[in-house]
Amino acid sequence: MQKADHSGHRARMKKKLIANGIDAFEPHEVLEILLYYAIPQRNTNDIAKNLIAQYGSLSAVLDASLDSLKNAGLTEHQAVYLKLFPGVTRLYMLDKYENPDKTLNFGNIPGLILNKFIGYEETEHVFLLLMDKKGKEVYSGMIAHGDFDSAGISIRQIVTLAINYGATSAVLAHSHPSGLALPSKSDVLTTRSLKEALKLVNITLLDHFIVADHDCVSLAESGII
Repeated sequence: MQKADHSGHRARMKKKLIANGIDAFEPHEVLEILLYYAIPQRNTNDIAKNLIAQYGSLSAVLDASLDSLKNAGLTEHQAVYLKLFPGVTRLYMLDKYENPDKTLNFGNIPGLILNKFIGYEETEHVFLLLMDKKGKEVYSGMIAHGDFDSAGISIRQIVTLAINYGATSAVLAHSHPSGLALPSKSDVLTTRSLKEALKLVNITLLDHFIVADHDCVSLAESGII
């Protein structure tokens, strides 16, 4: 059987991209274009189609682990290249939309937290946000990973961070890689213990968010804390 002629195909795809933007392409075509820069001089259309078929979506391909992508046929270099995109997207969103003076509107915090967790979907991570009395961010970062109740995170660690940064309020968040944004019994007990510990040093735990599958559930709004 005669092989399809792919000569000039990449040039045509790039021309279409420049003229019409990324929204003019199907998900497998977007992945195909991304792979141009990791797989030179090969037909990446079939590779992209196979990856989408295997994982179910473009986002699932980009969220897959390095080992999984390598098992799917990519080299380590190619897998690392694809894994850059979720992290770069997260940094881009934070850089573009973060308030320059770090003053936070509480209504925007769920969106901020979702952006923070882009690229951290594979394992459970714990994120802490600390604010001063004016609502200005004084600290934010991932402080642990693993199961929330056994991630090496301690209430003392959080209280110490909050005191050291002069915080008057805190927001906690952690991810559920299972895809179910519902708090476990352990989540609830740990959150209530943390709230009481912070209260002793005049720091308010405003909320604890559970993040899963691009969803964000507030324990405060749920009446749990």
